[in-house]
Amino acid sequence: MKIAGFDIGGANTDLAVVEFDDEGQIKGIKTDFVYLPMWQEKENLSNTLKILMGDELDEIDAVGICMTAELVDAYLTKKEGVLDIAGKADQTFQLPLGFIGYKGVIDYNILREDPLQVAAANWVATSSLVGLISSDSIMIDTGSTTTDIIPVKDGVECATGKSDLQRLGTGELVYSGTLRTNVAALVGKVPLDGEWIRVASELFAISADIHMVLGNISEADYSCSTPDGKGKTVEDCMRRISRVVCGDLDILSHEDIIGISEYVYQSQVKEVSDALKEVSQRTGLSKVITTGLGMDIIGAEASALAGIPSVGMDQLLSKEECVVAPAVGTAILMREYLQDKH
Repeated sequence: MKIAGFDIGGANTDLAVVEFDDEGQIKGIKTDFVYLPMWQEKENLSNTLKILMGDELDEIDAVGICMTAELVDAYLTKKEGVLDIAGKADQTFQLPLGFIGYKGVIDYNILREDPLQVAAANWVATSSLVGLISSDSIMIDTGSTTTDIIPVKDGVECATGKSDLQRLGTGELVYSGTLRTNVAALVGKVPLDGEWIRVASELFAISADIHMVLGNISEADYSCSTPDGKGKTVEDCMRRISRVVCGDLDILSHEDIIGISEYVYQSQVKEVSDALKEVSQRTGLSKVITTGLGMDIIGAEASALAGIPSVGMDQLLSKEECVVAPAVGTAILMREYLQDKH
């Protein structure tokens, strides 16, 4: 049996095709993703799903969907976003179709009655993988845009909050990611020449620029668009970072920009670490499983800063599969859903 799991985000749409043997054990996983800014190109979603699936479509037995793209400002409400995304998926695939919600996998008809239970529930799919590594731990999943910090007890997620709004209040969601976070949202001031300089509250540079300059990611990892529409080389990234303090590469040296970048990076890690400590203190859990694009550079570093030991989900999946872990988890939960129905 082959099941496709999709994670439809605001910026990236991820795919994992998971093949199972007759006993339900995983035989193989194929992954892919594409940058699809849903705030601009939501009408391209159906075609994107088909392109990602490619020749695999004829071999697929079922499709599972999780989503976070309902929050993009192309939709007036999250309900409108969920219904549009789910409707496009339903029209695209003539296969058994399920959607990840806070209460488990549901079909399209139930989704239409209660759309918000699947809004931004991709962390449910990812946390289901954590129990395969450790029955009691905290998952840190740092993607391109956000970081989920989800407690797992007895192999089952036990998040205090369920919606994004609730989780922002509980420390279980930090709106800070590896690529797309505005630098001006991470810091109010940066050090320069022994002084503290306030930053410009413009979208001049993003976290991907910081991590490129520091060598934390490769140019291939920089999968989103740049704030200025220019290139993704280290020099391009430095130029964008210089603008954060209303400078340029004639005014600031490379050493200046590296120093600024190191401070922004430390601030990002501290923000995630503070939220992790909040979750850990509330739940009594003292082990972390990291995953996502930023699993090593943000998740593991935040855990170390909090004094909590961590291991990567790459004990279970490959590094590439960890980047699209919600899609992998979605496929696995979809198989379990089909099994329970029969």
